[in-house]
Amino acid sequence: MSLDEKYQKLKEMLQGMGSVVVAFSGGVDSTFLLRVARDVLGTEQVLALTATSPTYPQYEFDQSCALAADFGVRQLVVESDELKIPGFAANDRRRCYHCKKELFSICRDKALELGFACILDGSNTDDLGDFRPGREAAAELQVRSPLMEAGLSKDDIRQLSRQLGLPTWDKQPFACLSSRFPYGTEITAERLTQLDRCETLLRQREFRNYRVRYHGDTARIEVAPAEIPRLLDEALREEIVREFKAAGFTYVALDLQGYRTGSMNETTP
Repeated sequence: MSLDEKYQKLKEMLQGMGSVVVAFSGGVDSTFLLRVARDVLGTEQVLALTATSPTYPQYEFDQSCALAADFGVRQLVVESDELKIPGFAANDRRRCYHCKKELFSICRDKALELGFACILDGSNTDDLGDFRPGREAAAELQVRSPLMEAGLSKDDIRQLSRQLGLPTWDKQPFACLSSRFPYGTEITAERLTQLDRCETLLRQREFRNYRVRYHGDTARIEVAPAEIPRLLDEALREEIVREFKAAGFTYVALDLQGYRTGSMNETTP
């Protein structure tokens, strides 16, 4: 299908749903989905549900609030402390399943309470190519992924977002901070704070694509290959080392392969 045909299919699906709760993080995908749902169904038939937690940085939450307000869509904010979920803090290979089951259960309960017909997430066709146990939770709780169902890829969503004038069209990919830990490494509030502090510095220094991966006393920095030369600037390098050590790391390492999504899944069978 052409991009226009995929877009039309998405709108027709949303029209048939009648009313929806969108699991809304403020990222590229959920922002596009929320905007199209609002355009198709109107503000009264769309609810943006955002779950706050230690794994969700304040900066991302603030952006989600600004976007929902700009769309004129009601945003429901709920607290979800994943660190209390059995299996999540232990960080087994089904960590994402535990997290998504909690989130989608909250969405389901609110949809039933408030009378919304469908629960939606922002998964797209690119998500089919990675290890995504959260998809299992979505299936169990009957959460639909209309972007995926319409055949839309991440590039498609960025292109359509740009056409709609959405500020997120070129936003860097974001995943919750728990994705920075190797499986089997315990996730704690202190360690999440460490990573948030370090990634905040990279964002403030205007890196576009980055992750700070947790490896005990070592922080492994991933940035886009084109941005790696910036880290060789002496003043910036010294600042990053100083601030990362102040955050609690002993060593600061650069991954020469560069930023890529799902790098912690590279050792997953």
